Amino acid sequence: MKAFLLAAGLGTRLKPLTDRVPKCLLPIRDTPLLGIWLELCRQHGITDVLVNAHSHAGMVKEYVAKSKAGLSIRVSEEETLLGSAGTLRANYEWVAKEREFFVLYGDVLTNVDLTELLEFHREREVAATIGLYEVTNPSQCGIVTVDQDGMVRDFVEKPAKPASNLAFTGVLIASPVIFEAIPQQAPADIGFDVLPKLIGRMAAYKVTDFLVDIGTAEKYERVQTTWPGLRPVGAR
Repeated sequence: MKAFLLAAGLGTRLKPLTDRVPKCLLPIRDTPLLGIWLELCRQHGITDVLVNAHSHAGMVKEYVAKSKAGLSIRVSEEETLLGSAGTLRANYEWVAKEREFFVLYGDVLTNVDLTELLEFHREREVAATIGLYEVTNPSQCGIVTVDQDGMVRDFVEKPAKPASNLAFTGVLIASPVIFEAIPQQAPADIGFDVLPKLIGRMAAYKVTDFLVDIGTAEKYERVQTTWPGLRPVGAR
């Protein structure tokens, strides 16, 4: 099983913390966010991870080289940011023959059950399944409308008038068919450019596990005390 771990963001809203350290290596207590993601992947049977990097890419490569996560990890350095969807397209061959693969946003802190998400996705036989959670600031997120069958019927990135409070978590699983929806130009964004094209072919998985987008210094400080840590697979 393979996973893209998107970690090339500049971390602008977390400055000055990210002036000398990439956002993905900021510690949550004593463990870098990237290390938490790699361990979560290992716990849930993911064997191969592609991490994209841009700001402080050398530090990301050094961390991965010393990783003891027991995974096959490659770092795709982007001298020019490709955008989340652009990263997928640039590495199409890496997953072209996979039945499905994960796409995980590296600035999210979570202990989501990826095994359960995979099972949910396979039961529905859809092009993609996206994790959703309830938010209090829907105008700042990718907002989703879901029908009674659990299928995504609308996706709008940062809407002026949100139709719901269900937001994209930054956790999704997809089959290679989604590459048909990725534009050729770069940068290209998953939320703006890809997910709206998958309406009707995409299932919604509601995440009830711990999940925080580490986008601001306030959130980063808060999770230092609220993060419950990873748990054994299957534990609730």
